Amino acid sequence: MDLRVGRHAVLGEMEGGKLVTIYVDGVPLKAREGEPIAAALYAHGIRTTRYSPRLGEPRGPFCMIGRCTECAMTVDGEPNVRTCMTAVRDGMRVDTPGRPGE
Repeated sequence: MDLRVGRHAVLGEMEGGKLVTIYVDGVPLKAREGEPIAAALYAHGIRTTRYSPRLGEPRGPFCMIGRCTECAMTVDGEPNVRTCMTAVRDGMRVDTPGRPGE
């Protein structure tokens, strides 16, 4: 079963870009260039994008249109990037903020 997003409510049609490598918490993953980071994570079964600051509970994409910030992650060292609206590019580093044990 293909879990990739075919049409995004805001970004429109998600054409299949070339396969590239992104690093999520240091682990290399294949993604399609141009697709939203959150969609690439979802395609790999990754549902947690951050942990709540107060209780440390896992959080994940909710609205997928850039309004709720539940998908915010650290991308290439920049915190609070909305991964549902940020396109994958080769070699990007994506880190989950607030991981337990940090």
